[in-house]
Amino acid sequence: MTTSGTADHGLRLIPFHGLRYVPERVGSLAAVTSPPYDVVVRPDGLNHLESADPHNIVRLILPQADTPDARNLQAAHTLRDWLSEGILSADPEPALYVYEQRKGGLLQRGIIGALALSAADAGIVLPHEDVMPHVVTDRAGLMRATSANLEPLLLTYLGDDPAAGAASVVERTARSAPLFATTTEDGFRHRLWAVTDPADLAAITADLGRRQALIADGHHRWATYLHLQEEHGSPTAWDFGLVLLVDTARYPLQVRAIHRMLRRLPLAEALASLEGHFRVRAVDGPLPLAMEALDDAAERGNAFLLAGDGTFHLVTDPDPALIERTVRHDRPEAWRRLDATVLHATLLDTLWDIPDTPDQITYIHDTEATVEMAERNGGTAVLLHPVREAIVRELARQGVTMPRKSTSFGPKPATGLVLRSLD
Repeated sequence: MTTSGTADHGLRLIPFHGLRYVPERVGSLAAVTSPPYDVVVRPDGLNHLESADPHNIVRLILPQADTPDARNLQAAHTLRDWLSEGILSADPEPALYVYEQRKGGLLQRGIIGALALSAADAGIVLPHEDVMPHVVTDRAGLMRATSANLEPLLLTYLGDDPAAGAASVVERTARSAPLFATTTEDGFRHRLWAVTDPADLAAITADLGRRQALIADGHHRWATYLHLQEEHGSPTAWDFGLVLLVDTARYPLQVRAIHRMLRRLPLAEALASLEGHFRVRAVDGPLPLAMEALDDAAERGNAFLLAGDGTFHLVTDPDPALIERTVRHDRPEAWRRLDATVLHATLLDTLWDIPDTPDQITYIHDTEATVEMAERNGGTAVLLHPVREAIVRELARQGVTMPRKSTSFGPKPATGLVLRSLD
C-alpha cells in the first residue's frame, strides 16, 4: 500500500523450503492445480478437479468426508502419503519465489514467501473485510491437521522505484529460465522462479521492510494464521504465513464483486418485499446484457441485479429514510454508501430478515453460477457491481472493514504450485 516508516515496522518476508509437485510423478502441473478453496463451486467444480488428476490439490484443500474431523484427517493422510511417495517434494534451499501469471494482455508478477504475522492494529497488514467465524474454524482445523499452509494469500503493496529493491529483483528474475511453466484450463500461463541469492534476498527484505500491505484475497486464511499463531505460542513456524505479495503500482489488480445466492427466498417474494422501499424494474436478458444495466446504474448510486426465475430485475434508488434508519452511523460515509453495506443492513437484515449463515446465503464469485444455482434451488441471486480499489484501500487505511465477501481481487494465485510445511 504505502510506505510505513522503518524496516522494524514494515513487511517481513522470509524464504522457506517450498513443497512442490514433482512433474514426473503427476499427469501435468496444470492438472493438479485448482483455484483457491473458496472459488471452487461445489460440487460441480470439485468433481471436475478431482477427476482431472488423482493428485489434484483439491484433495488437500477440500477433502471429502462426512465430518470436519474426518475431512481434516483425510487431508493429513493424503499429504503424508504424497510426500512419502515423492508426489510432493521440498526444495533443497530456502527461497522466495517470483510468480508470474499471464493471459492475453494481462500480466501479473509477485513474490511468494512466508510473511511475519501481525494484528491489524499494527498497521502492517491491513484487512478490508470482516470474516465468518465458522470458516476460520474450518480452515484452522485443516491447517492444524496438515501442519501446512496449502495455498498463498494474495496481498498488495504500493512500490515506488521499478529499478530498485523488490521490483528490480522480480523483473530481472523473470528474464531467466523458470522452475516450471504451465497453462491452466482458464487460459492463464503460470511461471515460477526460486530466489536464493543472498544479495537478492537482502534487497527484497530491505524494500518490503518499508511497506504495508492490503489483504486482497484470503481474509479468512489470514485470520486463521493469527488464530493458530496464538494457539501455538511463540516463537514457532506458526508466526509466519504463506502469501503472494504483488506491487499494485506496477501490476494493478482487477477487482470483481462477490455475489449472493439466497437459498430460501424465492425471487417473487424478494421483489414484493422491496415495494415502496427501492425502485425495481425488469431489465432485458440475457445475463451479460442485464449486467450492463447493473454497471450503468451503479455509476449513479446503490444498485443490485436480482434473478432466479429466468427474469432480471434492477433494484436502485433506496428510500433515504430507510437507509438512515438501517445503516449504522459510526462509519465513514464511503462505507455507509457501499452496495454491500446496504445489501446486508437494509435488505438482508431489515427487509428480508435473512441471517448471514451458510444454510441461508451462499457466496459465489461467478455471475452465471450464481444465477444457475438460484434457478435450481428456487432462490434469489443478488448480483453486485465491484467496488473501486481506491475505496477499498482508503477504508482499510482508516481501519474500517467492509462487509464480508465484498470484493474479489484477481487474478488469484493458482493453488498447488508451491506449498509451505510448518514441520
